[in-house]
Amino acid sequence: MIRSKKMLATGLATAVSAVGLVGALAAPASAAGSVDCSGWVHAVDSDMGVAGCTNNTDRSVQFRVEVVCGLAPDVHGDWVTLNPGQYSESRATCGALSSGVGSVGWSIQ
Repeated sequence: MIRSKKMLATGLATAVSAVGLVGALAAPASAAGSVDCSGWVHAVDSDMGVAGCTNNTDRSVQFRVEVVCGLAPDVHGDWVTLNPGQYSESRATCGALSSGVGSVGWSIQ
């Protein structure tokens, strides 16, 4: 089963000083047994979207970032495998003709 979530990144700015990124963050669900994800636009590269997920389940899961690009084709990052309790990020960069990241989402399987 693949689940997706999209989030509008344009117009929002939230600093995440621990990783040096600025962008839009989704409010993560903190229910036990879930995969908590948030997405944002990279602080230095406005063509890069990033999704970070924490696996709070008792099984391994995979996720990847999905980035909607302005005037260029949409892109997605590599699948990342998370074991229970792990956190990681997936990144993707819009093409050269893009007007920047329009939104950042993710898929989980």
